[in-house]
Amino acid sequence: MIRNPILPGFNPDPSFVRVGDDYYIATSTFEWYPGVQIFHSKDLVNWTLVARPLNRAALLDMRGNPDSCGIWAPCLSHDGEKFWLVYTDVKRLRGSFKDAHNYITCCDTIDGDWSDPWYVASHGFDASLFHDDDGRKYYMTVQWNHRGEGTGGNPKHSSFDGILLQEWSPESGLMGPIKNVYSGTPHGLTEAPHIFKRNGYYYMTTAEGGTGYDHAVSLARSRDIWGPYENHPNLHVISAKDSTIAEQPIHRTGHGQYVETPDGQHYHTFLMGRPIQKRGTGRLFCPLGRETGIERVVWGDDDWLYLENGGLDGNTVPRVEVAGLADVAPTPPKAVVDDFAGTKLPLDFQWLRHPHPERLFRVDNGLHIIGRESFGSWFENALVARRQEHLAFEVETTLAAFAPDTYQQSAGLTYYYNQHKFYKLLVTFEPDVGRCVRLVGCLGNWQDQALTWLSDPIPVGDGAIELKLVVDRSDAWFFMREAGGEWAQVGDMQDATLISDEAGVGEHASFTGAFVGMFASDTTGQGKEATFSRFAYTPEGA
Repeated sequence: MIRNPILPGFNPDPSFVRVGDDYYIATSTFEWYPGVQIFHSKDLVNWTLVARPLNRAALLDMRGNPDSCGIWAPCLSHDGEKFWLVYTDVKRLRGSFKDAHNYITCCDTIDGDWSDPWYVASHGFDASLFHDDDGRKYYMTVQWNHRGEGTGGNPKHSSFDGILLQEWSPESGLMGPIKNVYSGTPHGLTEAPHIFKRNGYYYMTTAEGGTGYDHAVSLARSRDIWGPYENHPNLHVISAKDSTIAEQPIHRTGHGQYVETPDGQHYHTFLMGRPIQKRGTGRLFCPLGRETGIERVVWGDDDWLYLENGGLDGNTVPRVEVAGLADVAPTPPKAVVDDFAGTKLPLDFQWLRHPHPERLFRVDNGLHIIGRESFGSWFENALVARRQEHLAFEVETTLAAFAPDTYQQSAGLTYYYNQHKFYKLLVTFEPDVGRCVRLVGCLGNWQDQALTWLSDPIPVGDGAIELKLVVDRSDAWFFMREAGGEWAQVGDMQDATLISDEAGVGEHASFTGAFVGMFASDTTGQGKEATFSRFAYTPEGA
């Protein structure tokens, strides 16, 4: 059985494609570098990360991009010869504008060197590419409307002003007329168009309702790619918007893509969240952010797509367990330990925004992080981290060498969401204490990004320092020890719900995911280095 989510942790906006008997999913990465994660599977049960294609400055430079900007909703496709990837680099989030620039790149193999990109247009985001039977390629995107309420084509939310369609080729770029072909259902916030063709119909899958708890996968169709498009009789193929967490563990379901297997089975991916309640409050949060799930779908006699589990009766809520293609079990949780012995950063890790990682770190008998700008920098934030993938886990790291001589220099372990939602267990220097360990956080106060000091300085010697984080659902604890010593808790129990979409400005304004990792900061500008010799991530049950 497939068990949802198939891609746990921060892996939203799944674009789904089959090439022969190989299946690929591409997901959004936002401000994390390299851009776009691509996973591979043969059985739809177990998935392996095989590529992050946007890995050089010619393809992607996000220095200066605000939090939750960067790479939104890639579209991965194959035209019979090459893989094609459409991606959006969003340069602004708040206010009336988005400044969303769309590009296309291609490659003969999924894990090869992708071509320098074609710039396409900047009408909006969530761009997509469809390869028609006659060889023509069509580009789609959301049309973003900055003029305010009452001025767009969908009365529910004027900013999402329909789906634009235009022919495109690598030789000529955009060609011929551009047309707004679909304004969405009454649910509104229509985005993420993907077209597929079946039985003479062009079907357009879209995401609607925003990326929070009202999210949905909608479907429309037309005999002509240029429309007009009629809506699905149920409007939505996948949605959990009308269910409660007592009824259903999967929520925030929307934004996915359809694939047919060689033997005629049908599946649809979807974005999802797994909300749990904060201990003692009942407040909902999704510790693992927006993840990727999959469902079996069926075709009705009316040539419309429905969920296999009762969709013909209007049920749009996906299941946790779904029949897969092979009799295999999901990979059980396991600990991952890195000692950074080689010269390459392990694939689990990413960094923030920067196309020149040599400015931030190097791997050579340890991970050497070069202290750069402040914790909230959108330009050179020297932070190397991996996704949280489990509700309960432990992380340990060894800071083998770091010699700060001012409080402007620090390095250590971080539990990180973005610049206004993080904890940092740091080694630093205090004038009256010397080298010491402190715990600090930015507790969701996004307007002024004020730091909150969560412990007094703990003096430490000049040797290696081990740092630990323990997370159990909504609770987090930090620990430290010197070589040969005992673990000592630093500060009180902390609120792990801070490291979630729902904290701070909420899930409609911050929608990435939780990371754990290592950092160094040196606001003197002198580039003080920190060397880490070990990082271990151990999930519950490993």
